[in-house]
Amino acid sequence: MTEQKIDNPLTFTLGHKQLIIRRRYEVLSILNDFMVALWFLAGSILFLWPSQETLAKWFFIIGSVQFFIRPLLRLFSYIHLKRLPESHWQH
Repeated sequence: MTEQKIDNPLTFTLGHKQLIIRRRYEVLSILNDFMVALWFLAGSILFLWPSQETLAKWFFIIGSVQFFIRPLLRLFSYIHLKRLPESHWQH
């Protein structure tokens, strides 16, 4: 019986070095959290100037959408679709 890897690492070759990304969904979740923090920080700073309040509100909306993305990433990390070879399909 062969061992199946659920989350194969992504490998990028950059000259003589390789960037290897393991646990892709966890990395995406971390990047998403980082972006949420940036949106909310920028929105909070923009609220210091009344003329920038509309832009600040949009940053908060974008950050809120990314809060919604976080549980989706966690869910997708547990659900994987695998394409079966055509010979396994029943007609």
